[in-house]
Order: sequence, then structure tokens, then C-alpha cells
Amino acid sequence: MRIATTIFLTDETITPVRLARELEQRGFAGLYVPEHTHIPVERATGYPPGGELPREYGRTLDPFVALAQAAAVTERLGLGTGITLVAQHDPIDLAKQTASLDHLSGGRLTLGVGLGWNREEAADHGVDWPTRRSRVREHMALMRALWAEEPQSYEGEFVAVAASLAHPKPARGGAPRVLVGGAAGPRLFEDVVGYGDGWLPIGGSGLSENIPALREEWERAGRDPKDLQVVPYAVRPTPGKLAHYAELGIGEVVLQLPPAEEGEVLRALDDYARYL
Repeated sequence: MRIATTIFLTDETITPVRLARELEQRGFAGLYVPEHTHIPVERATGYPPGGELPREYGRTLDPFVALAQAAAVTERLGLGTGITLVAQHDPIDLAKQTASLDHLSGGRLTLGVGLGWNREEAADHGVDWPTRRSRVREHMALMRALWAEEPQSYEGEFVAVAASLAHPKPARGGAPRVLVGGAAGPRLFEDVVGYGDGWLPIGGSGLSENIPALREEWERAGRDPKDLQVVPYAVRPTPGKLAHYAELGIGEVVLQLPPAEEGEVLRALDDYARYL
């Protein structure tokens, strides 16, 4: 099982360069980072786990800038977003950013895709909250049109693009690896099957019941069962938990690092190294 990590990189934490070098030297499989462009001070949306919103949410580095730095100082380390708030992006710009990073890193990018939870943040980006799932689907379809080898047009309800010259292309052809984040359920599984390579479940609970349901939906859509990837995300590891994931056939897990200064993060890596 590949062991990757995720962290809220901010202006107060270990730097992307320092962390990426340490991860690769120690044999970790990847680095995933989240995204929040800003957090409006006046909020009606509660923090999903409850309590006060942690400080790091309003200080996150841009994920593509941080991952570009990580890519530049490593050769093998996987690079991922966990997750990109796709509805909040111009999809033409996002297609270019994503393809450029994947191309320059030699195909090491995983695009984690999600709907988000902060209504106020989304509203400032012009996103009407009830439409965000449909917007993400359309944005992904438009990006795939731009990533295609031959020029393709796309027209949806919210976005459109003419058949265009758009290079570079993702390194593996067609698209980078796409994992869809979110809580288990028919609508989420429809998204995973529709435009993803797999599922990025936060915390990894309930997988024994949910993976068979997702696999059934995947196969019903005519997709090869061997291609389905499930990557538990932001996991607090224990030996028993990781053994359970291995029994489920999971090939990669993403462990949560503290959003802290260098010394604390490196101590966490020393602790996690026992799982490699």
C-alpha cells in the first residue's frame, strides 16, 4: 500500500519545498494539499466537524503554486489536490493549470475534485449553491474537451468553449488522474463513475459497505472493475486501520499531517515512517 500525506500548507507552516524533499527522501508516495481561496469573516456556514473553524483554513497556500514548488525539487513524489473547488474556477484556466503541472511533473498529478462546504466562499466566486454539482460536472467536461488530442468544443448550461488549440496536454493522455471527494451516496457515486478514476473518501470510515455499492455502480456503467481506485484521505492511522484497508484492496492511503512548523511536521513523518 502506498502511503501519501496531506497537509494544510500555509504561510506559517513548513514550506512546500522542504516538505516535498523530506517526503521523497523518506519514501512517502505523495503530497496532497487542500484549497480555500479565502474565508469570509461573516459566515452562516458552520464548520462541518463542528466547533470553531481552524486557523489554517484562512491561510492556505494556492495548491497549484505549492505543488509546482514541490514538483520542481522532486522526481518521484506524487502531487495531488485534496480537493480542488472546481466550481469556483474558470474551467479554461483550470484546464491549463492542471495540464501544465501534470506535464512539467512528468504525469505525477492527481486532481482531487470536490463540491466544497463553505457557501460564503462559493458565493464570492459567483457560484449559486444549489447548482454547484452541475457546475462541477460541466467544468470537468469542458476541461476534458481542452485536454483531448484533437480540438473539441463543449457547450453546457453554465460554460462553453469553442474547439481550440490547447497545449500542453496531461502527460498520460486524456486527463490526469481524477479522484472525486465527498460523502458516500448515489449522487456522489454517479459523479465518480461519470468523470473520475475513483473516490477520495475523507477519513475512510464505512468503506466495507460503500466500496461494493460504488463498484456495482462502476460496473453498471461499463467501466473496468480493475480501474476503480479508492483512496482514503486525511486518515489518522493505526496499524489495524491500515490492515483493514489492505484487506479491502486499497492501494493508496493519504495520512493527515499537522498544519505546523517544520519540527512538528518532521516528527510526524518520523512517526508515520513505521507504516511505509
